[in-house]
Amino acid sequence: MPALRDEAATEAPAAVAAEAPAEAVGPLLRGVAVLRALTAAPQQSLTLGELARATGLARATTDRIAATLARLGYLRVDGRTATLAPALMEVGNAYLASVRLPDLLGPLADRLADTLDESVSLAVPDGSGIRFVHQATRRRTLSLSFRIGDLLPLERTAPGPLFAARWSEDDWTAWSARGPESFPAVPTGSTVPTVPTVPTGSTGPTGPTGRTVAAGTDVPDLRARAEAAARDGWALDDQLIESGLVALAVPVHDATGALVCAVSVVSHTSRHSAPHLREVLLPALTAARDEMESVLRAPREQHPASSPTVTPTSTSSPAVSSTGGRSAAAAAVSKGELGADFIESLARGLLVPTAFGADRPELSLSAVAEATGLARATARRALITLEHLGYVTATGRSFRLTPTVLELGYAPLSGLTLADLAAPHLADLVAQVHDSASMAVLDGHDIRYTARVAASRVMSVRISVGTRFPAYATAMGRVLLAALPPGARDALLAGEDLRPLTAHTLTDPAALTTALARTATDGHTVVTDELEEGLRSIAVPIHAADGCVLAAVNVSMHTARRSLAECRATVLPALRAAAARIEADLAVSGRFAPTPVA
Repeated sequence: MPALRDEAATEAPAAVAAEAPAEAVGPLLRGVAVLRALTAAPQQSLTLGELARATGLARATTDRIAATLARLGYLRVDGRTATLAPALMEVGNAYLASVRLPDLLGPLADRLADTLDESVSLAVPDGSGIRFVHQATRRRTLSLSFRIGDLLPLERTAPGPLFAARWSEDDWTAWSARGPESFPAVPTGSTVPTVPTVPTGSTGPTGPTGRTVAAGTDVPDLRARAEAAARDGWALDDQLIESGLVALAVPVHDATGALVCAVSVVSHTSRHSAPHLREVLLPALTAARDEMESVLRAPREQHPASSPTVTPTSTSSPAVSSTGGRSAAAAAVSKGELGADFIESLARGLLVPTAFGADRPELSLSAVAEATGLARATARRALITLEHLGYVTATGRSFRLTPTVLELGYAPLSGLTLADLAAPHLADLVAQVHDSASMAVLDGHDIRYTARVAASRVMSVRISVGTRFPAYATAMGRVLLAALPPGARDALLAGEDLRPLTAHTLTDPAALTTALARTATDGHTVVTDELEEGLRSIAVPIHAADGCVLAAVNVSMHTARRSLAECRATVLPALRAAAARIEADLAVSGRFAPTPVA
C-alpha cells in the first residue's frame, strides 16, 4: 500500500486538520471537507477551482478527491463542475436505519399529522442544535421547508429545551461558551418575535410580546425553558425560528428511560397561537407519544420489519460490489483502473459509515472491519477520524453513528424530485444514443412530461416539460397503462375517446388491451407513427423500491434514424441501463425522505 502522504497531497484545510489525532486519515479529512463545501454551496455545485478555494486545498488534490468521490457515485463531475449526487445519501441512511426512529415511529407521526392536519416532526439533539430525522409535512400555500437532516439552533426550537433539560453542568458550560453559529433556517437580519423568559415555577411561555428582534439575539433564557420543560413535560417554540411559526414538542423515551427523540407539532399563527396550540393539541400529541414509547418498549423481534439500507448498484460505479454493498475489494478495483486519480484511503474511510444499519446500530472495531472488508488497523484509523469529525461516537469498545453524518448533503439531496434524479441520467443517455430522451407520469388519461433532454440534431423531436399527450397513443403512456391494475386500466380506457391521431393509431380496444399485455410482459414497448407520422418512441418503466411503476422514460427519434430491430438492439439496452441508474438513485433518496414524483 502506498504511504498515507502518497494518497493525496499533504496539505489540508486548517479547519479540518486542526487538532486532528495523529492517526487520523488525512485524505478522509480532506474528502469530507470537499463534501461539506459542496453541501453548503448553492445547488450543491461548484467548479473544481471554486471547490479548491472553498476548502483551501491545492487544485490537484481537489481534482483527485473529486475523481474519487465521482467513482464512488457521491458526486458528478461534468466538465469542470462538481455536484453532489443522490448516492451520498446512503451515509445518512445508515444513521437513520441504525437508530430506527423513522422506521418505528415515522408511521405514527404520519398518522398524527393526518389526524391533526398539521405538520409533525421527529427530532434528535446534535450538539447545540436539533436535527430532524422524520417529517410529515402538510402541503399548503404556507408550508414548512424543513427537511430531514436540517440543523436548527437548539434554543430556537420546541424540542431544544426538552433535550437541554438532560444536560450536565459541563454541557451547559460548553453551550454557554460556544461562539456565534450560523444556521441556514434563521437568515441573517430576519426579525423574529420574542417570547418572555419563563420564570421558575411558571406554567410555561405565555405568548409573543409583539416586538421584533434580530435573529440570534434576545432569545428567551434556555435554562429557564429547560427547567420548565422538565417540570411540564412539553415545550413551545413561539415564533423563535420564524415569525408566524409555532411548535409544541414532547419527549419520547425508550425502554430504558433514555430520551431518544422529540415529537413536535408545527403550525402557523394563522391557525393557532402558541398557547392555543398547547391547549388544543397537547392531549393528542401526548397520546401519540405514549404509543411511540410503547413501540420502543416492545421486544425487538416485535418491531415492524424495515427495509434494508439500499446501496446503489451501477455499472458506472465499480466501487460498488456486485452484491449491492460497498467493499474494500471494490475500492481496490477502482484504484487499479484509475491509478493515481483514485484515493483509496478516502474510499476505504467512507466505507465505514455504511457498515452500520438497522441490525447493526453499534459495532465493535472487529465488526466494522469484517463488514467492510478492511484490515483492522485501517478500520481503526477510519473510526478515529470519523470520531474526530463528530460522525461516530464510542462507548467502551462499541461505536455508533451520530446524527451529524446527516450534514453530508442529506437535507438538500432529500429535496430532489424524481425529475431532478432523472435529468443527469437522461443527459448521459442522450449523449450515448444521440436522440432525445424524456420522462413522463400518468395524469388522468394523458401522460405529462416531467423531464426532457433534447438531442442536438437538425431534425429532432421538440417537446417541452409539461406537454401532455393521450396515453394510449404513446410508448410511455402504454408502459404506464400496462402497470395499472386491470380494473383501473379498463375503467380508464372505457372513459377515453380512442380517436385516431394518424392513420396508424391503435384505436381498437381489444387490440390495445393485447398491446398493453405484451408491454407488461416485455417490460418495454415501441410505438411508431401513432402519435405523429415519422415518430418512433421506445419506453421502459421506472420502479419504486416496492416495485410500483412511478414513471416511464423513453427515447424518441425519426423512423428514418433506425429500424425497429436496430432500435431494440442498440437503444433498448442503453435505455434500460439509464432506468436502472434512476431507480438506484430513487432507492437511496427515497429510503427515508419520500421523493416527489411530479
